[in-house]
Amino acid sequence: MLGAIYAALAALTFAMNNTAMRRGVLTGSVTQAMALTVPLGGLGFLIMAAVSGQLSSLSSFPLIAVSWLVAQGCLHFLVGRYFNYQANKLVGVNISAPVVQLQVLVTMLLAVVLMKEPFTVLQLSGTILMLAGSFATQLHSTFGKRIGRSEKAVAVEAAPPSDKPAFKPQYLPGFLTALGAATCYGISPIMIRMAFESMPVKSPLAGGVIAYTAATIVLCFLILPSASIRKDVLSLNRNNAMWFIGSAILVAMSQGFVYASLAIAPLMVVTPILQLSLVFRLFLSQIINREHEVLNTAVVVGALVTIVGSVIVSLDTNYVLSLLDLTGGVADVLRFRLD
Repeated sequence: MLGAIYAALAALTFAMNNTAMRRGVLTGSVTQAMALTVPLGGLGFLIMAAVSGQLSSLSSFPLIAVSWLVAQGCLHFLVGRYFNYQANKLVGVNISAPVVQLQVLVTMLLAVVLMKEPFTVLQLSGTILMLAGSFATQLHSTFGKRIGRSEKAVAVEAAPPSDKPAFKPQYLPGFLTALGAATCYGISPIMIRMAFESMPVKSPLAGGVIAYTAATIVLCFLILPSASIRKDVLSLNRNNAMWFIGSAILVAMSQGFVYASLAIAPLMVVTPILQLSLVFRLFLSQIINREHEVLNTAVVVGALVTIVGSVIVSLDTNYVLSLLDLTGGVADVLRFRLD
């Protein structure tokens, strides 16, 4: 029960992190967000590693493990996070999140190809659902506009002008950057697994310190030499800084809850609960960023379909079949391996 609570808290805090980040990048820049969240995330991992007693294990990491973690930190916390923040800025959390969720699919496909893990018909169906859900969130960019014109054009044109500029999502670049984030985030777990494969004693929090430290160092080398980037970072206003700092704290809390849940609960319990992050994002966006997000039937349905697909892909096929009490020919077909 406690593990399930930790997983739910991880999903909630991760959704809160995305919502806070979305609010910050409305008027702030992605570079400003990166300059604050990456070092603060590293500090959070350092504190968690120290509290858990894993900090002393840093000296026991072999060179190959350190190399994998350095590469993973730069890919996940720099490239992936940049794409994710940029997608949030371009189209909002509601539209970008289901696409970023495709990271589960990327991880699974890499595990099948590189590590020869099984890939069943049931997982293929989950893959199709994830893709369908992600693309469904983009439907309103064309279909939704036609419907909106026929039903609401007169009301919109008659309304008095607003002082606040309407949010206009940039669908294609937003979709592509979200897809880039999904790719980076999907590759990341494979790199972590490769890093810890050669280690008899796993110290994930200490590994996170290595990854975040590498990302922070590379970020400094990218920021410090460029006068224009330094000027952008230093122009950060107090309001945006508070949103970015809150986002950094929340993402560190989320990662801590994930580790805590996995330490005391089975992966089969934790994985589905973590997918609730998409649902939490929809509700939080309506509360905090209502005027800066797109929410309609396509977004809601797409998010829910993506959740179902990601759960099917993530869980063991036999576990899902037993949970649904499926037997006979149907179960045999869904259990059939395609790898």
